[in-house]
Amino acid sequence: MPPEPILKPSRDIEQLIELMAALRTPGSGCPWDLQQNFATIAPYTIEEAYEVADAIARNDMPGLAEELGDLLLQVVFHARMAEEQGAFNFGDVVEAITSKLIRRHPHVFGDLRGLGPDEVKGLWQKIKNEERAAKPGGNTQKAASLLDGIALALPALDRAEKLQARAATVGFDWPSVEETRAKVEEELEEAKQAENDPKAAFEEVGDLLFAVVNYARKLDIDAESALRATSEKFQRRFRFIEAALQARGKSPEQSDLAEMDALWNEAKYAERKT
Repeated sequence: MPPEPILKPSRDIEQLIELMAALRTPGSGCPWDLQQNFATIAPYTIEEAYEVADAIARNDMPGLAEELGDLLLQVVFHARMAEEQGAFNFGDVVEAITSKLIRRHPHVFGDLRGLGPDEVKGLWQKIKNEERAAKPGGNTQKAASLLDGIALALPALDRAEKLQARAATVGFDWPSVEETRAKVEEELEEAKQAENDPKAAFEEVGDLLFAVVNYARKLDIDAESALRATSEKFQRRFRFIEAALQARGKSPEQSDLAEMDALWNEAKYAERKT
């Protein structure tokens, strides 16, 4: 019989921390885990966050529990590597986030009671700005930018929305939906005029996408979520086309645009009936 494992499944976070330490112990740990560093693990951290979002989008609760565990493992993994370097440990991570939550919720844990959602959002941003200014280098002669701290690794639509929302806190924002819609139309026209110039078209299409994100923001629509939903819809309808063609003994390569477009419309009609 195989030997009993040293560690067993547990609901205790300390057990997970011990398990990670065992995986990273030279000589007895996992060779793959021992080879990793912050840079090599970072892509997995991003991937696991996306898998959490995917489980939520599919309303898959058992899957969400599993994916949240995978994401938690990433936090424990990074914390363990930092502890090995003497930088910080998991307890420091927990203390930092609990301190931040208490500090950013004076309307819950302090004296500022009775605030509405918009007031809370403004207060949160004010506290974040104060935190940035208080960080080392935040009060140097070269003033920190309001847009500092928005991660470059964010998906492009998410980052655009965050940049726009941050600038809007100081009034740098179109006041109305109509003005943002007009900006989209203006950028679309500029993109059309640049179609024969690849370099200019690249820039103008970027401006167009940025303007569309701003338009979505004004409508209180998360552009990243909206595009994800549309991509899922495209995938679902294209699978309908593939299945319909297969029933006809054909593949997409053996079809043409007119036939596939007609099947696309059938897929739309079928979805609307449900």
